[in-house]
Amino acid sequence: MTSSLRSVGQRRAKVPRSVSAAILVLGLPLGLIAHAIWLQVRGHAREHIPTNVAWTDETIAEASRGEALHGMLLARRCDHCHGAEGFSPNAYTPNLAAIDKLATWKQLEDFRSHKRGSAVMEPVAAALTPRDLLDLATYYAMLPDYSDPQDNRSFPQRQPEYARAQVAARLISAGDGERGIPPCQACHGPVGYRPGAASLATQNSDYILGQLDAFGSGARANDINLVMRTIAHQLNEEERRALADYYGSGLGLLPPAATVGH
Repeated sequence: MTSSLRSVGQRRAKVPRSVSAAILVLGLPLGLIAHAIWLQVRGHAREHIPTNVAWTDETIAEASRGEALHGMLLARRCDHCHGAEGFSPNAYTPNLAAIDKLATWKQLEDFRSHKRGSAVMEPVAAALTPRDLLDLATYYAMLPDYSDPQDNRSFPQRQPEYARAQVAARLISAGDGERGIPPCQACHGPVGYRPGAASLATQNSDYILGQLDAFGSGARANDINLVMRTIAHQLNEEERRALADYYGSGLGLLPPAATVGH
């Protein structure tokens, strides 16, 4: 990648300050502050810098210059897991169709730099050039997210029980102020999509659950400023499952207020 992609690792001394800023923005209580600090200093065996991607104007401009045609050719290697139309037949594997290119590119960069662990994706990303990552992200962002009768996608999965859907809808629209949990839609959008953020509107349930569990345990640590690790740690098992089932069933395509009972 060009020199415009500045390493977050160059700003190690500023990490605690950025964590504090995120905590103030989210209005997290003392318990969550303590947990965020604990996550920041635990286990010196793990690199403290979560990602080498710094969202500067130059980085965003560079990450927006991918070529979809070349990305389409590269994506043929990805079809077995992620589906020919960007929708995986396996609920444990993420769907990539129509996801914002900046979000996909960041994850590929994190796999490539080993900031996000995966026995499958790390070697795949390492074999690609920085330009390849841009082109793949651009291609997948252009794919439609509506159903194709020719594919074998697992999305959407079965609708969750009403009570479980209510739990998810309230977390998405309102969060939980007592625990300092912000609404999911604050970052991911009211219908599961917001440019630059991971798209949840058409994501597989088991994949979402796996990522919430990984963030909650600290096994996945490529979230900037500890936001997802701190929030996921506060969610209990039932809440994580409720959110995963809600989005995985396609309810994320609707405003959460439409599914909240009165």
